[in-house]
Amino acid sequence: MSHQLSLLHSPHQKVPYIAAALPMDAGTCGQHLEEAHKAVLESYPKMHSMLVVRHGKLIFERYYGGFQAGMLNDLRSATKSFVALLAGIAMDNAEMPGIETPLTEALAHELPRFASPLLGRLTLHHLLSMTSGFRWITGKKLGEPLVRNLQRSRRFTSYILNLPVDENQIGVFQYRSCDSHLISAILSRYTGRDAFSYAKTHLFGPLDISHAAWVPSPEGHSMGHIGLYLTSRDLAKVGLCLLNGGMYGERTIIRPGWLDEMFKVQADGYPAFGQYGYQCWTGVMSGQPYRLAHGHGGQQLWLLPDLDAAVVFTAESAVSRYRNPRRLVEQHIIPAMTR
Repeated sequence: MSHQLSLLHSPHQKVPYIAAALPMDAGTCGQHLEEAHKAVLESYPKMHSMLVVRHGKLIFERYYGGFQAGMLNDLRSATKSFVALLAGIAMDNAEMPGIETPLTEALAHELPRFASPLLGRLTLHHLLSMTSGFRWITGKKLGEPLVRNLQRSRRFTSYILNLPVDENQIGVFQYRSCDSHLISAILSRYTGRDAFSYAKTHLFGPLDISHAAWVPSPEGHSMGHIGLYLTSRDLAKVGLCLLNGGMYGERTIIRPGWLDEMFKVQADGYPAFGQYGYQCWTGVMSGQPYRLAHGHGGQQLWLLPDLDAAVVFTAESAVSRYRNPRRLVEQHIIPAMTR
């Protein structure tokens, strides 16, 4: 499956529109942002783009390595945060049951013959917060060896539901892509559409996002753990919507109450990334609260709500090692807005 993903290409289309302004007009030091750009050139050879939006405007935009504004980015695990957004929209539309719904109800027609008796204790909340207790392996840098087995299977949902559940790990955070994919499968079951189709109507359409792709699982669900492709500017528009409490223009796209739940600390997370909400990281850096959608290779959407700012990074995803762009936010971008 990962090889198939590496073959997904799309020619760049017209550049998505987003209102722009100079950094100084948004109370931001342009020199600090140029220093971030210089650091990318010196130390981040796999970077594709870096964008900064503040006070509703795009104030900084750079592309690297031949990448262009109209080209799609492989968001990898940043896809997970979009699955959570769509789940919240579907619940608010009464098209999907609430977070306390047991998996044995939500996936009743998918349960394997010899399912763990503990599945009845697991809920959508456990999936969203990655506290399900499914037996999984997670490395220090979020590597997941079992993902390869998952993606080689013909039925992702059955593979996951056949995993053992460790009773003493129910309610304990562990980064698990299997939890994320089940959310997408549940969304498909209740709405009758895969996550990509649902997003086109309820998220991408209202945000004027027309150039996108989302890889399906063998069963036809949009993959919930990876698989979404967006342009950098469209990712920035999502950031603007989230900073504005789920509104874009005059339209409410995501209910503010869901965003409060999604960004609230739901589990302890990992120190290197932050605490965990619903399919996203949350914490404080340099005195500034942040919310983070993160994907392998350095695909990131940072929200800095107290600064009314969002930062987008995209990079080559087919890498075994990469430099996390977090340092750019900490050393250059936050200081550009606070000094």
